[in-house]
Amino acid sequence: MKIAIVNDMPMAVEALRRALAFEPAHQVIWVASNGAEAVKLCAEQLPDLILMDLIMPIMDGIEATRRIMAETPCAIVIVTVDRQQNVHRVFEAMGHGALDVVDTPALGAGDPREAAAPLLRKILNIGWLIGQQRSSPTRAMAAPVREAAQRQGLVAIGSSAGGPAALEVLLKALPTSFPAAIVLVQHVDQVFAAGMAEWLSSASGLAVRLASEGEPPQPGQVLLAGTNHHIRLLKNGNLAYTAEPVNEIYRPSIDVFFESVARYWRGDAVGVLLTGMGRDGAQGLKLMRQQGFLTIAQDQQSSAVYGMPKAAAAIDAAVEVRPLERIASRLMEIFPK
Repeated sequence: MKIAIVNDMPMAVEALRRALAFEPAHQVIWVASNGAEAVKLCAEQLPDLILMDLIMPIMDGIEATRRIMAETPCAIVIVTVDRQQNVHRVFEAMGHGALDVVDTPALGAGDPREAAAPLLRKILNIGWLIGQQRSSPTRAMAAPVREAAQRQGLVAIGSSAGGPAALEVLLKALPTSFPAAIVLVQHVDQVFAAGMAEWLSSASGLAVRLASEGEPPQPGQVLLAGTNHHIRLLKNGNLAYTAEPVNEIYRPSIDVFFESVARYWRGDAVGVLLTGMGRDGAQGLKLMRQQGFLTIAQDQQSSAVYGMPKAAAAIDAAVEVRPLERIASRLMEIFPK
């Protein structure tokens, strides 16, 4: 894979170079010391992947991500040395289309191969995402029985690149008295999940928290998948985290959650698939549609990365394709106060 490094710290650049050297297939094609330089170099020689720092002189990683995704889009992973201090910046960059985030590998501490492993695993996932397409067949299943006593509402939302900003817009447009349960599955590492829940709460005005093992979705609550395991709905209506299926490239997988909703949710539900690269969520959304649930995909014009919604539209998984700004109003029509 052709990789570019954008970082103004020589030690961080060296740590990234050493980590990448463990995988001979990776080639560093250029290094930029600030975002403005990265934007220029992308126009001259587009990499497969950019490892983007956040805080740099002249132009930071947030603005660079925005410019690159608008002008010469490619896969971007945010690399940071201090995730606690940079949580809000991370989600802002992801809102502009960055795919994921990872800590800068430690230099000169412990086993260097072990220190490089999280970064190399992220790159492996990104390589699969931009180079292949999922071909999993749609699995038929019996329609769930929606018992009158259990007709509470559920909104299942999946998002990836561009997702944090899209979720902010969607949630901010919902009233604090919105009556249905909401479960969010966003592609983000578990070390950032709690920060994302806090950030979404502050940005949207709704109380967002991490979903706990064994709890059921409840009306008026907004729950975010909070680990690197998949989240799924069980037959008893509770949420659970699971390592299976191990072959799903993204953890948590939107497909896994949507498929469990299609199989086990006994009330009314809406599936919403927002901006993101790849195909995760498309097959699960189709299963939800086949079970009679309303399914919505974000449209191309309002998507930071029109990958997952496009995949859903291509297999007729979405009953409706809507601009981001019109999704919340539709949800309020389905679940009035």
